[in-house]
Amino acid sequence: MASLLLLSLLLMIAVPCHSATCSSQKFTSHKSFDLCNDLPTLSSYLHWTYDPSISSLDFAFIAQPAQSNGWIAWAINPTGTGMVGSQSLIGFQQSSGSMIVKSFNISRYGPIKPSPIMFEVSDMNGEYLDGMMRIFGTMVLPKNMSIVNHVWQVGASVTDGIPDRHQFGSENLNSKGRLDLLKGQSTTRGTTDSRQQLRNIHGLLNALSWGTLTPMGVMLARYSRTFKRTGPAWFYLHVFCQCSAYAIGAAGWVIGLILGHQSNGVQYSFHRNLGITLFCLGTLQVFALYLRPNKDHNYRIYWNIYHHSVGYTVIVLSITNVFKGLDILNPKDQWRIAYVVVIIILGAIALALEFVTWILVLWRKSHDSTGV
Repeated sequence: MASLLLLSLLLMIAVPCHSATCSSQKFTSHKSFDLCNDLPTLSSYLHWTYDPSISSLDFAFIAQPAQSNGWIAWAINPTGTGMVGSQSLIGFQQSSGSMIVKSFNISRYGPIKPSPIMFEVSDMNGEYLDGMMRIFGTMVLPKNMSIVNHVWQVGASVTDGIPDRHQFGSENLNSKGRLDLLKGQSTTRGTTDSRQQLRNIHGLLNALSWGTLTPMGVMLARYSRTFKRTGPAWFYLHVFCQCSAYAIGAAGWVIGLILGHQSNGVQYSFHRNLGITLFCLGTLQVFALYLRPNKDHNYRIYWNIYHHSVGYTVIVLSITNVFKGLDILNPKDQWRIAYVVVIIILGAIALALEFVTWILVLWRKSHDSTGV
């Protein structure tokens, strides 16, 4: 029931979309550009004038930083489509409040430092107006290079004149495209590429399995058998629910391994280690089914202690790791709200059933003692 609710909430979420158009933006310096584009992510805009006779690109990049003391960046990548290899210009505020623009040759993931780039750049400057940062410059490109791969990005903070690491949400990862400087067209590979789709599937599978079905299975085992009319049905429902959770979770875990292998230089150690721990504990729980002693066996009590303690540990770690994954994936707020709603509903049901269970247990004990 809760898993169906989670799916319904996620599928029914609609995010209103509205933004200003670049054609209405004005510049305090009375600059003007021939072309402009509303970029598809990070509330960003690009204005430019390209002179093919001298391969000169006069541009203005506008974006809202992740925080007021953050940074914005625009880059051309002559060797690839991502951040590595990009020839970047990054703007941020100095301690005095004025904007500064620096060049960075992003040769690898990791710490960066100001450095010359492959293209000749002049007139670099910036301004901060109405919560938006703007960086300007003139770049001389190789001859006949009128179609370029460009990348843009925003970050939340700057330390000692060096931009700190940006987030890795879907918008951050998809802030790239192909720009035709003559036609004024910026095309992207869509709102999500294949890797982002894998990330989304990984998150959804794990939220449904470890984060939803697993606690539901524990609730079935704990509360269904209180009602004697259910007979052994509670056991089969519990096994079915937990085995389904394990199968779906295993698929999500494998996708996580693939994503980890593809993410050279980007590691989420805590999330990864929790995922590995969960998979190992889940595997132990599945095998514990085959090692389950009979009720009258001397070792049954020890098996129960082991099975229950591992089961509740899995629930705590599962929910923790789902929220950790949401922090990494950084989806729209509605996704997090949907999962929080599901957890609240499961918690409320568990509390209500716990109350009913104790009433039934005490009632039966009192009737057994009085012989009624």
